[in-house]
Amino acid sequence: MTLTFDLASQFARIALGHVTREFPNKLDHLIAAPEDVQGPRALHPIFFGSFDWHSAVHGHWLLARLYRRFPDVPEAPSIRALLDAQFSEANVAGEVAYLAKPSSGGFERPYGWAWALMLAGELARHESAEGKGWSANLRPLAQALAERFIRFLPNATYPARAGVHSNTAFAFILTQDYARIAGDARLADLCLERAKAWYGNDEDYRSLEPSQDEFLSPSLVEAACMRFFLERDAFAAWFARFLPELARGEPATLFVPATVSDRSDGKIAHLDGLNLSRAWCWRLILDALPPDHALRPRAEAAFHALIASALPHVAGDYMGEHWLASFALLALDPYAD
Repeated sequence: MTLTFDLASQFARIALGHVTREFPNKLDHLIAAPEDVQGPRALHPIFFGSFDWHSAVHGHWLLARLYRRFPDVPEAPSIRALLDAQFSEANVAGEVAYLAKPSSGGFERPYGWAWALMLAGELARHESAEGKGWSANLRPLAQALAERFIRFLPNATYPARAGVHSNTAFAFILTQDYARIAGDARLADLCLERAKAWYGNDEDYRSLEPSQDEFLSPSLVEAACMRFFLERDAFAAWFARFLPELARGEPATLFVPATVSDRSDGKIAHLDGLNLSRAWCWRLILDALPPDHALRPRAEAAFHALIASALPHVAGDYMGEHWLASFALLALDPYAD
């Protein structure tokens, strides 16, 4: 299954419906003084919608990606008008100013940071005049977040392996994409060093996944991460040690869609995202393995089952609608170049 014109149009309509929807909103905001009591739009001139900051960021990423990949979708003029308004120099300066507050040191670390860099990396690929303008305007925010990663990672003694926002392997996948396209060698080298130090010796990995509110597979996202930091042969050898029973279908849960019992519950709705992110990880992993690898038939079947289980639910209840299309886009169109 691949990204089609019709799906691109559907995803664009979904994102246009929520990236500027201010409420409901779940703020990640430390109130240090009375003047800090402000609403989402006052705090975040660009990323005030989509229920939370990071979802607003990757909603904008989705729109920017689709504008470049499918310039003829009916929603393209609306996307251009929105991004023209959102990515003004003044709005970007407002987002940078929020990061500069002493109370914002841990704001959206590392998930939101990584998605904002992913957005900047996407905009850096645009060849249109408007896209180049959006990229130039967003650059100060990207540079501020890249510097945050560079300062933070040497102090991070351990990785975060949980299948939620704190997961460092997921953050590295997005961040290395930005570092490569932006030519940020310091950031790229630091991600490489940390990834190898944290994950390079992992073997016979045991994870009791899924957990009730995960949207990432701790095992598969780590494997997907390492395929970007190891040469092809080295990755195949590492992967064989990391999950040695996969070709025999174990652990079986990695091939089976998680059950989503209540899509109006924001945490339970995470499991639709888990199914989509697992599909994305399987694509990234399979692309790095030999064509005749014994795992391929089982993993390809899992990819299709996982997509089929979640794709019908990217719209409907707002608890999933404000973010799931971004993960569907990752799964269906995993490479930006």
